[in-house]
Amino acid sequence: MNPTPVPVPSSVGTLKVTLAITGASGAQYGLRLLQCLLASQCEVSLMVSSAAQVVLATETDLKVPSATAAIQSFFSALYGAKEGQLRVFGKQQWMAPVASGSGGGDAMVVCPCSTGSLSAIACGASNNLIERAADVHLKERRKLILVPREAPYSEIHLEHMLKLTRMGAVVIPASPGFYNRPQSVADMVDFVVARILSQLSLPQTLVPAWGE
Repeated sequence: MNPTPVPVPSSVGTLKVTLAITGASGAQYGLRLLQCLLASQCEVSLMVSSAAQVVLATETDLKVPSATAAIQSFFSALYGAKEGQLRVFGKQQWMAPVASGSGGGDAMVVCPCSTGSLSAIACGASNNLIERAADVHLKERRKLILVPREAPYSEIHLEHMLKLTRMGAVVIPASPGFYNRPQSVADMVDFVVARILSQLSLPQTLVPAWGE
């Protein structure tokens, strides 16, 4: 008896990344990362919190719509995403693939990560899709990268970061270096985004590796 052939998806080799932009200051980090992920041909599942929409309106000149489908169309056009490459999900969209270990992606980045999101993820609250998706990546032992932007850190924040690090998450504070002599805010944003891309094992030319 011949075994049933196993179908091979057309996107073999494509990194599937879940990106959550939450309400910490530093929306530029999340936007630049989204642009770079799409340029790297990643399949991106995007979630933008309500607080993040407020920050985007405050820190950028972008007129990002509020409806999920409109956000998807907006960013697909802005960054030249291919058909089906970018999917945007709402906070209560529990049937989204990222809500389950069987449908989640290869890695997740919360950038920027508010201290509220940091707390909820550390405690496994799963009150919305962002928190649930992060919980999925922790339980499935998949790459989870958190990019907090706060100053100063309280003991609570540090305890949550330590707890998540011990669980296997990677914490990359939005703290750009200056040894590459940045000439603009964009250069400082690229410094942090380059670190994230390296953690995802994606090639990047934003910032030269140390010693190069």
